[in-house]
Amino acid sequence: MDINALFSLAGRHALITGGNSGIGLAMAQALGHAGASVTLVARRASELESAAARLGKDNIRADWIACDLASPEAVASCGALCLERHQHTDVLINAAGINLRKSFMDNSPADWNLHLALHLGAPFFMTQALAPTMKKNNWGRIINLASLQSTRAFANGTPYGAAKGGVVQLTRAIAQEWSAHGITCNAIGPGFFKTALTAPVFDNPELAAKNAAQTCIGRNGELADLAGITVFFASDASAYITGQTLMIDGGFTAK
Repeated sequence: MDINALFSLAGRHALITGGNSGIGLAMAQALGHAGASVTLVARRASELESAAARLGKDNIRADWIACDLASPEAVASCGALCLERHQHTDVLINAAGINLRKSFMDNSPADWNLHLALHLGAPFFMTQALAPTMKKNNWGRIINLASLQSTRAFANGTPYGAAKGGVVQLTRAIAQEWSAHGITCNAIGPGFFKTALTAPVFDNPELAAKNAAQTCIGRNGELADLAGITVFFASDASAYITGQTLMIDGGFTAK
């Protein structure tokens, strides 16, 4: 058995939503280093262009598509454009997200709908756009982003937590629908990683230290900690794993 070949993504193409920064960009970088070409998708063209250029300097083939991922129609068009450019998209990573961090009563219907659109609607409709081509090729990998809040409640995070709880079930549903056709779907649940989305947490040193102490390992996550699991779930190495959610949280949920 060629262990290196199991983890190789040479010849594969991946689309990463939220790939302009933070966790999404880190996952795109990991895929690129494993041999994949990548398409970054988010709303802001300038940030996407900068992120793609950064990957290019690292010898990763990267392009980008600006898309309002809260719009099902825009998501469908984005998926179609990606297939037009690349003929096949083998790996889909649904990393785009938002957390407005409002108290329960301060969330408006628009706030609620935006969280569900980005965390549940975008993965669902992007899978609709890309999975049929994966089926034709009898190979595909879909990776969703769950959260600590998929399994426990945090203050000022009701719409976010509800959406992230749904991600776990959506992951199972995608696996049930598509895995007989060579397409696996799994989710990772990051703990506390320093990104733009978690800036309010890390801007509070006492809170950041408290979260680190909650882990079994004794520290918060670093983006490099996501590289291994990203390549594993995107490669042949995970061919018999589907419908699962793996927490990458240093043991936060184990305590």
